Amino acid sequence: MEAIYILFAIPVFLVLIGLELLVSLWLKKTNYRFNDTITNLNVGIGSQAFGLLFKVLLLGFYMLVYENFAIWHQPITLWSFLLAIIGKDFFFYWAHRWGHTVNIFWGAHIVHHQSEEYNLSVALRQSWFHNLMAFPIFIPLPLMGFDPLVFFAAMAAHTLYQFWIHTRYIGRLPDWIEYIFNTPSHHRVHHAIDPKYVDKNYAGVFIIFDRMFGTFRAEEDEPTYGITKPLNSWNPTWANVHYYADMFAAMKQMKWADKLRMIVAKPGWLPEYMGGFTGAPEVDKENYVKYDKGTTNKGLIGYILVQFILILVGISAFMYRFEEISTFYQIMFVGAIVLSMMICGALFENKKWVFVAEYARLLLLLVMFNTFYYFWYHDWFMVMLVSSSLSFVLFNAWFTFSGLMRGRTEIKVEN
Repeated sequence: MEAIYILFAIPVFLVLIGLELLVSLWLKKTNYRFNDTITNLNVGIGSQAFGLLFKVLLLGFYMLVYENFAIWHQPITLWSFLLAIIGKDFFFYWAHRWGHTVNIFWGAHIVHHQSEEYNLSVALRQSWFHNLMAFPIFIPLPLMGFDPLVFFAAMAAHTLYQFWIHTRYIGRLPDWIEYIFNTPSHHRVHHAIDPKYVDKNYAGVFIIFDRMFGTFRAEEDEPTYGITKPLNSWNPTWANVHYYADMFAAMKQMKWADKLRMIVAKPGWLPEYMGGFTGAPEVDKENYVKYDKGTTNKGLIGYILVQFILILVGISAFMYRFEEISTFYQIMFVGAIVLSMMICGALFENKKWVFVAEYARLLLLLVMFNTFYYFWYHDWFMVMLVSSSLSFVLFNAWFTFSGLMRGRTEIKVEN
C-alpha cells in the first residue's frame, strides 16, 4: 500500500529536485553535485526495492497483531487517519532517537545522514534495513486497532511530509508553525555534525515531541552536514553496511562483555582500554573538504546518467508489477538493481575492476531480462529479444569507447 503512494510520488519528487537544482544554478550555489545526487537517489531506489521484499513480512506481522490482539477495531475515517499520523510520529520519534543513540540501529539509520550536502535528494537517501529493524516499535498502533489501510496510508503521508523539509532554500516559517511542526530549519539542525546540533530534533512531523522530551534545538548558524567520520564512497551497498563492518572490526579486539555492550552502546563508545568514548569533534568550517571523487569523462558521465534512468524505470515497473512476479524473480530483480547501482558508484570512484564487472552485468541483464519475458510475457518475447540485444550492443560500444577515452581524461585510477 505505502509503495503505491511512493510510486506515484516519484515524478513529483524528481520535478521538485529538478526545480531546486535550477534554483541552485541560478543562485550560483553548489548544493548539488552529480556524484552525490545520483548516489542519494540510488540508495533511495535500493530502499524501495528492499522495502518491497520485506512488505509481506511487515504486513503479515501487522495483520497478526491487529486481528488477534487489538483492543478494538477503529473504523476507517478521516479522524482515525489523523490519529494514526500522530501516533506514527510519536513512535517514530522514539525509533528515530534510538536510531541515533543505539549502535545497532545507528548502523542502519546512518545511511540517511552520509551525504555532505543538504537538498531534496537527501530526503530519498534511506536505509535498506532500518524500517525492518524499527517496525516492532510501532506494535502499539495495531494494538490500538488502526486498520491496516489507515496505518499504511499514514505511513506514506508521514514519509511524504518529510521530503520537503530537506532543503536549504526555505528559512524560518511563522512562529506557530515552527513551534508545532518539523520544518526545514529544524531538520537542518538534525542533519548537522556540529557538536551543539548533534542528536537533536528527531520528530518527523510534530517537533512538539522534541520540545516535550528535551531534544529540541533551534537553528542558529549554518550547519555542517554529513557524519562525523565521512563515508568517502559512492557505493550504495557499502553505505548500508560500512558501520557494521567498523563495529565488527572493533569488537574483535574487545572482551566478550564489551562485545555485547557494543551492540547497544551509544555511537562513539569504546571500552577504556581502547580509548573510551569519543564525541562529535568541532568542525573546522573554513578548511572542511567534502569527498568529491568522480569521473571527468563526459562519455562516462552520460553513460552513468542513462544507466541511472534505466534503474529508475526498472524500479518503477517493479513497484507497479511487484505482486505479479514470483519470489525468485523479485529477488533476482533486486539483485540486478543493487549490482547496477554498485557499478555507478565504481565508475564515479574510477575503480579499475569496473570495466570487467560492467561487461558481465550487461550480459547478465540480457539473459535475465529475456528469460523473464519468455516465461511471463511470451507474446512479446521476440520483440524484447531483438530490442534488448540491440541495446546490449549499443551499451557495450558506448562503454568501451568511453573506457578507451578514460585514460586521456582521468588522472588517477584507484583499486
